[in-house]
Amino acid sequence: MTAVILFHHVQGLNDDVRAFADELRAAGHEVHTPDVFEGQTFATLPDGIAHIQEIGFDTVLERGRSAVEGLPAEVVYIGISLGVMPAQLLAQTRPGARGAVFLQSAVPPAAFDSPWPAAVAAQIHLTERDPEVLPPNSDLAAAHAFAGTEEGVELFLYPGDEHLFWNYDDDAAALLKERVLAFVANSG
Repeated sequence: MTAVILFHHVQGLNDDVRAFADELRAAGHEVHTPDVFEGQTFATLPDGIAHIQEIGFDTVLERGRSAVEGLPAEVVYIGISLGVMPAQLLAQTRPGARGAVFLQSAVPPAAFDSPWPAAVAAQIHLTERDPEVLPPNSDLAAAHAFAGTEEGVELFLYPGDEHLFWNYDDDAAALLKERVLAFVANSG
């Protein structure tokens, strides 16, 4: 069993995120799902983005830090889209991380004023033509650079142009989940 902290995407801690957490639990893992939106969920990406613009990224990061207080340090951090920010911050700066998985977003390690820890393996999963990660957002370039310069960081690209692609492509969703479940199991 591996302890996992799963941070939600910009639509909040909704049924899709809870279902993914349940899949991880069904595989025998202990999963924590911090809610950095404090109960709010949004039907669309633009609505969630508007909320982020109101509360700010610093608030998301601080709520992420606060959410893990009292939880074990030896965890795998998983972030979905917006959730990559607190997941990466904690994997990079909180001692004890066993691994990290970044879904649909990537942030350069330099964004957190700390080098990526050499002992922490990671996976990054993106679709090839996701308009949310292509320039000007630059997540795709960040993912290539991150995987290209850090030992133990793998980049997986999936065909398509959907942001939360596992909701639209069953084959890609199955492959992503297979890869993530194997990574989590091997990180424990």
